[in-house]
Amino acid sequence: MENKKIKINMLSMADSVDGQGVGSAYLELMKLLKEDGKNDFEIFLNKGTNFDIIHAHTIEPRNYLKLKFSKNPTVAYVHFLPDTLDGSIKLPKIIFKIFKKYVISFYKSADHLVVVNHIFKKDLIKAGLDENKITYIPNFVSKEMFFKKTKKEIKDIRKKYGIKENEFVVLGAGQVQNRKGVLDFSKVAEKLPDITFIWAGGFSFGAITDGHNELKKLMDNPPKNVKFLGIIPRNEMNDLFNISDLLFVPSYNELFPMTILEAVSTDTPILLRNLELYEDILFKKYLSANNNDEFAKLIIKLKDDKNLYKKQVENAKYISNFYSKDNVYRMWKKFYTKIIIEIKEK
Repeated sequence: MENKKIKINMLSMADSVDGQGVGSAYLELMKLLKEDGKNDFEIFLNKGTNFDIIHAHTIEPRNYLKLKFSKNPTVAYVHFLPDTLDGSIKLPKIIFKIFKKYVISFYKSADHLVVVNHIFKKDLIKAGLDENKITYIPNFVSKEMFFKKTKKEIKDIRKKYGIKENEFVVLGAGQVQNRKGVLDFSKVAEKLPDITFIWAGGFSFGAITDGHNELKKLMDNPPKNVKFLGIIPRNEMNDLFNISDLLFVPSYNELFPMTILEAVSTDTPILLRNLELYEDILFKKYLSANNNDEFAKLIIKLKDDKNLYKKQVENAKYISNFYSKDNVYRMWKKFYTKIIIEIKEK
């Protein structure tokens, strides 16, 4: 096995729509395996089933069939759970129920599952998945794509977006949907009229987005200090993180938001809703609150207290250093190699 590359067929449509964390995670992994793993792996995309490993990133029916009937080891990447769909898309109850069952059936059809947050192992086990087939490997982002820019560059980018040099800027990023807390983002902004709030993201699910009509009205007529930029191509997001003083994520449900890793790669502090899922993966190196009043108070404090702000910048650097691509690559290499060894030993 020393000289033989592992051939992996990736099944994915994750990058077909901009502005989705699933697509960002997929693109990062593809780049990692093709560049850092070029001596260990040979990567294919949306081919047949005659490969050492079949790895599905998205849950299209054609991918389900390939997992189901593959004679070779299969992997499914768990980017979301059925419960995380609540607040994301709005479908008739019976169709939503069928879709949720389909998602679990899809995961059951794979030989191995990879979760990006180990807290969700228990949810998968509760849904009937075998604990022994679940592996935790976190997301990561490339420092070549997300990095701190110079003060002059930041000044020029702010000018491009019509933001003054001394303005305190709070960034929200992700799909515009109820689960992401977009309404709360706007309500917090209304409490802080002297602070600029910008949201990068749009309706990736179109009209079936949960809360679409109410959110569309908000985007068409936002508070004066809020800018909805729409879906931003990923290669432009580094600019937005750099011109922002804070990433504010008021989501009610997540797995492991790529926006957090992208923000900390630019030394940008983060403010999150107080959710259990963040505790183990972010090492308490972030600010958190439970409601809009608390969010507003923390943002003011962060804006006015230079020592607190400096501490949160250091916290962002700590998180970023932990989720280095070298560390994550070692985890993927160990995972894929173990699968091949297990097959040979059968």
